[in-house]
Amino acid sequence: MIQFLLNQTLKTLDDVDPNTTVLNWLRGSEQRCGSKEGCASGDCGACTVVLGQVDGENMRYQTANGCITLISQLAGKQLLTVEDLSQGNELHPVQQAMADCHASQCGFCTPGFVMSGFALQKSNTAAQRHEIEKSLAGNLCRCTGYRPIIDAMQQSCTTTHDQFTRTEPQTVSRLKALQPTGVGELTKSNRCLLPKTVSQLAVLYQQNPQARLLAGGTDLALTITQQYQTLPLIIGLNQIDELKTIMVTESQIRIGAMATLQACQDVLQPLIPAFAQVLDRFASPQIRNHGTLVGNLANASPIGDGAPMLLALGAQLELRCGQTVRIVPLDEFFLSYRKTALQPGEFISAVLIERAAISPTFAAWKISKRMDDDISTVFGAFNLHFSDGVVTSVKLAFGGMAAVPARAKSAEQTLSGLPFTRQTLDLACHALAADFQPLTDFRGSGRYRLTVAQNLLRRLLLQQTEPGYVLEVQNYVN
Repeated sequence: MIQFLLNQTLKTLDDVDPNTTVLNWLRGSEQRCGSKEGCASGDCGACTVVLGQVDGENMRYQTANGCITLISQLAGKQLLTVEDLSQGNELHPVQQAMADCHASQCGFCTPGFVMSGFALQKSNTAAQRHEIEKSLAGNLCRCTGYRPIIDAMQQSCTTTHDQFTRTEPQTVSRLKALQPTGVGELTKSNRCLLPKTVSQLAVLYQQNPQARLLAGGTDLALTITQQYQTLPLIIGLNQIDELKTIMVTESQIRIGAMATLQACQDVLQPLIPAFAQVLDRFASPQIRNHGTLVGNLANASPIGDGAPMLLALGAQLELRCGQTVRIVPLDEFFLSYRKTALQPGEFISAVLIERAAISPTFAAWKISKRMDDDISTVFGAFNLHFSDGVVTSVKLAFGGMAAVPARAKSAEQTLSGLPFTRQTLDLACHALAADFQPLTDFRGSGRYRLTVAQNLLRRLLLQQTEPGYVLEVQNYVN
C-alpha cells in the first residue's frame, strides 16, 4: 500500500501494478488528461507534473516526467497536475500569463510548460531570462512558440502567493503523517517493495537478487515504456532518507545512492565547479530532479556523463551486500558493456571522492549535437596536478569512446612527470589512439570521436596557458 496526496485528496493504492507510470494512472484511472504523452522517454516534457515533498517545515516543488515516473515513487508526496492550478474560473498566475502573452499555440505542450513554470515560480520569484531558459530545457514546443512562452514565465514569476502558499502548513502536516515506518508493498500481478532503511534494503535485496532496484527510474522506466517489458519485482529506494544524504568533510565527499543529480549539482558547485557546470547539461530539469548520480553508474552506460568525471577524480564506490561492505575503485567497477563488478544481492550505497584528489584545474567537457537534453558523443574529464609546470599526477577519462567509460592510461603515462607543453600534449594525443578505437554510430564516426578527444586535450592546454582565448571561443560557441 502507498499513500500520497493528489493535490489535497488523499490517495491510498494497494492493488495497482507497480509497472504503471504516473501518466498512465492519471489519464486512465483519474481521467486527468491535461498531461500528455509525446515521447514516453522523458524528452519532450508534454507529460510534466510537479511533485511536492516536505523540506523542513516548508514544501519543495519539483518537476517530473509523468511518463517515466512509476506509481510507487509517489509515496509520501503531493502530486500536482495542470488541472490543480486553476480555481473555478480563475486561472493560476502561470496559466494567466500564458494566455496574456499568447504563449499557447496548438496547445499540446502547454500543460507541460505551465507545470515547469509553476515549479520555477515556487523556487525563484525573480528569475532572469537564462534561469527561465534553463528551467524550460526539458519542454519541447513543436510550434516554435518559445519567445511568448519565455515572456509568460517572466510575467508569472513576479507573483509570489497562490492557493498552494495558503495551504502549505496543512500540506506539510498531512504529508508528515503519511511517512511509513516499515516496508511498504504494492502487489497486483507484479510486486514493488518499499524499504524504509538501508538495513531493510540489504536484507530484501539479498533475499531477492533478481529484483530491479528503482532509484530515480529515469533509465529503468524506459524498460517499460520503450522496450515494453514488465518488471516482476521492483525494490523502490525512494523512502530511504539516509541514502539521499551528501556528506562533506575536510577530507572526503560522500554522495549517497539516492542523492539526485540536482542535489549533487547544488552541493558540488563550490567544491568542484566544473563538475556542477556539466551537470547543468545533464538531460533536463525533470530528469535531474529525480535521476541519481549512482544510478548513472549502476546502469553502466558507456555514454553516462557522471562516470568519466568520477573516474578522473579517482572516485571509489561503497558496495553493500547484506551486512558486508566493501570499497571498490570506480575504474575497477566497469567490466564490459553494461556489466559491472556488482555481485548478486549487492548494491551501491555511496560514491566516495577524496578532496585531496581534486585538482584546482579539474575540467570536464561534453560534446553533443544539442546544448541541452542530449546524449554525449564524446565526454572528457581531466584531473591534473602540477608542480612548477610539471605534471605530478594525471587522470584522463572519457565516455563515448569505448564499451565502458574508461581512463586513457597510455596518454596519462605520456604526460606524467613532464612539462605541460604543446610538445608533450602532442605525444599524449598520439597515445590516445592506443587507448581507444572508438566505434562509428549515428552520433559520430570513430575518426571523429578520436579527433574530438584529442582536441579536448588541446583545449585543456589552452585553458592553462591562454584562458582568455578559451573563454572567447566558448562564448562564441554558446
